[in-house]
Amino acid sequence: MTTATEPRGTVRTADPHLAGPLRRTARWWPALLLAVLLLAPYSALPLPGLLDGPVGSPGNLQLLALCLLFGALATGYDLLLGRTGLLSFGHALYFAAGTYVTNTVMLEAGLPFALSAVLGLLAGVALSVLLGAVSLRVGGIGFSMVTLAFAQAGSILVQRDPGGVTGGEEGRAAPADRLPAPLVGIDHTANLYWIALAYLVVVLAVVHWAVRSPTGRVWEGIRENERRVEMLGLRPYGFKLVAFVLAGTLAALGGIVYLLLTGGATPQTTTSDFTLSLLVMVVLGGSGTRWGPMAGGVLYTWADHRLGDLAGSGAVADLPAVLRVPLSQPLFLLGALFVAVIYLLPGGVVRLPARLRAARTPRVASDREEAPGA
Repeated sequence: MTTATEPRGTVRTADPHLAGPLRRTARWWPALLLAVLLLAPYSALPLPGLLDGPVGSPGNLQLLALCLLFGALATGYDLLLGRTGLLSFGHALYFAAGTYVTNTVMLEAGLPFALSAVLGLLAGVALSVLLGAVSLRVGGIGFSMVTLAFAQAGSILVQRDPGGVTGGEEGRAAPADRLPAPLVGIDHTANLYWIALAYLVVVLAVVHWAVRSPTGRVWEGIRENERRVEMLGLRPYGFKLVAFVLAGTLAALGGIVYLLLTGGATPQTTTSDFTLSLLVMVVLGGSGTRWGPMAGGVLYTWADHRLGDLAGSGAVADLPAVLRVPLSQPLFLLGALFVAVIYLLPGGVVRLPARLRAARTPRVASDREEAPGA
């Protein structure tokens, strides 16, 4: 028996020597990806099927910037859903607060963008503290319904356009004369892209630090068993409020970046549908993981834009009516993609590498057992 297992052992002893450098290389992939993203505006590389034209064209940079923005926004939202176990339907409210307050202050008070952005961020923080303190008095589905009620109230307020400050259903464009010159115009799309990338890096760093902190350990305990946390002498309410306010602050900062990218404030960002989109992003990528929400946000945003082009393409128009009618609806395509990922990749797309490794391991083991002398 011993001699029969020796050849197999010799094969296995070689694996650590190969795995070591691979693991060390894998640790650097975020830095390599960041370097690639930083250089994207200088790239003339075409990506057929993924993007129209060169990567560095203004239109593609705008799309990539939105992908990065919503990847960061989904990562911040996952502080509530995946890290603390809080299902909020009102996260769009804090995102909209950053957008609308910043834009309104510039338009009505005539203040410069930097000061307006600070006030917009503070408004998002104050709103998340106030509404979080009220919403967290209840738990479970009650918490979700309270956050939904607040979000609906905010959306109605924006659409009613009190005093003409929100623009109602049309929204309001940002004043170009109040924005920094390097952030205005199609010639400066690369600068806006880098701002979106910086926002993503900040959110990833803050979330990573928060999750690894002692408070983050308590969030994990609350998600698993809140009653047990109480038995340890801790008050879950305070820790949940910290997560709520931190997620709301990151969302308000994202709203300010969104104002720069789109050049205005629109009521679509105040609706509960917007928060549901964030929920889909998180589930699509992988809730409670480090990179999953970001991947889900990027994938969802890209698909939301690109599937619209596919739905209106000539290839779909030439199909029989039984296929043309559903495939000409972008939401149908997006929903089909979401359902396929949920069924084929439970846990989100971030689990795909692990599933591939798990599928490969039995084949490698069976090959070794069938090898001569095994």
